[in-house]
Amino acid sequence: MIRREAEHAIHTLLRGFPIVTITGPRQSGKTTLAKAVFPDKPYASLEDPDVRLAAREDPRSFLERFPDGAVLDEVQRCPDILSYLQSIVDVDGRMGLYILTGSQQFGLMSDITQSLAGRTAFIELLPFSARELAQAGKQPRGIDRMLHTGGYPPLYDRDIDVRSWFSAYVTAYLERDVRQVLKVQELETFQRFVRLCAGRTGQLLNFSSLATECGITHNTAKAWISVLEASYIVFQLRPHHANFNKRLVKAPKLYFYDVGLVSWLLGIQEPEQMETHPLRGSIFETFVVAELMKAFLNHGERPRLYFWRDSNGVEVDILVEQGARITPIEIKSGKTVTRDFLSGLEKWLALAGDTALNPTLIYGGTDNYRHKGIHIMGWRDIDSMV
Repeated sequence: MIRREAEHAIHTLLRGFPIVTITGPRQSGKTTLAKAVFPDKPYASLEDPDVRLAAREDPRSFLERFPDGAVLDEVQRCPDILSYLQSIVDVDGRMGLYILTGSQQFGLMSDITQSLAGRTAFIELLPFSARELAQAGKQPRGIDRMLHTGGYPPLYDRDIDVRSWFSAYVTAYLERDVRQVLKVQELETFQRFVRLCAGRTGQLLNFSSLATECGITHNTAKAWISVLEASYIVFQLRPHHANFNKRLVKAPKLYFYDVGLVSWLLGIQEPEQMETHPLRGSIFETFVVAELMKAFLNHGERPRLYFWRDSNGVEVDILVEQGARITPIEIKSGKTVTRDFLSGLEKWLALAGDTALNPTLIYGGTDNYRHKGIHIMGWRDIDSMV
């Protein structure tokens, strides 16, 4: 088993909360991690129809099976038990009784915050980070193979073709979740929508353009993006508010949590295709932003990530809020640093003055050094930013 960095944060939280809830995309390793944290406690999956029926018909009796707590998997399948859990942990008074897991963010979060407010902490578990893979000796060789494979755990503990696995994943999980949440009838149109989103990863999110190209309404495009967010497939990066008397863009940028899924959706069949692919820069940027998200979430922290772009097109890919200071990060996929890689950073630094902290360029190479006060960082060391 590849050790997850979030495990330490979960153990810490269990000392102060009776329940810890692990959310994240399907197949990201939530169940494996929960069992590793609670190896001696009983386990029940609410995906199992018999278990779910028992929990729905008599939730009190169901939970009485676990007097010393348990791992309850995929609790979004039976949200009614959450109110009963509230009563149990309030009466019991012990910390670290239950770990809950769930794969749908919005509905699950709403149910839990209503029923278990103050009684549960949250950890969001994404697919493996590059650092987790490196520490286990399983990191793909070279950045192009990393971009092609991504971080979903089954790709590292099974002998399976990457494209075959993603094909099955999208059919078995993503499309099923869509049916459950939206009752989408036109799955073919939705599939095209997801591929169009992959082609826009790392770009400003324009709902009207996306809807027009897909042949759907503006409101449908918004609803479908919400489903992809709820299923931990995509996320939106917001623009930073500091404008330095500049006119800024207000639209968010769209990113995928897993770069391997992006590559599959774009039809990239082999890692060797990545080198010359027209979207390689956007794919690499998606990888870096997702890695930074993982670094925060694995520590149990909310990501404080933004981007900055003014009306003249001057942009810094990532701004990381560090208290009153801001770390600007530029992302370039090239393996050799050139002068123009630093131009966006230098323009932002001239505006930011003393608020800037440790300006960094993350690029597709592996060397680490400083140049004119800017930290040049190879892609393997992204986690050290957090």
